[in-house]
Amino acid sequence: MSLDLANSWWLIVLVGLAAGALSGSLGVGSGIIVVPALVLLLACPQKSAQGMALALMVPMAALGVFQYLRTPGVQLQWGPIALLVVGASVGVLAGTRLMARVPDIWLQRAFAVFLLVVAVRMLWPGAAKRPEQGTRAPTGEVRAGK
Repeated sequence: MSLDLANSWWLIVLVGLAAGALSGSLGVGSGIIVVPALVLLLACPQKSAQGMALALMVPMAALGVFQYLRTPGVQLQWGPIALLVVGASVGVLAGTRLMARVPDIWLQRAFAVFLLVVAVRMLWPGAAKRPEQGTRAPTGEVRAGK
């Protein structure tokens, strides 16, 4: 599969622009924009679109982190970042092995359901919460429940 760059390069650049703008401003992964755009607008196979979105993340994320480091009032916590990297590294290896065994149509459906669940949870954040005894603050101390 090869995307037709002669006729669609401008659309690919616009998809990248949208992915970068939303990633930088909202902190969303580029895959939320890039995967559906490549599949729906450019007839790219699901697995190829997912791989292309992953390839886009490294340079885009590096530039984004650099900008966040320069933003007054923003503090990145390297300990949690390192732990997230460990988990994400193991997860991406497992996920790519799973992806190789799942048909494109089921990956598309799973991706759509994931986006829908996230959207509903963000639109109505209280709907899925259970009553809690107490919550942990980011610093580790326990805060009393409501």
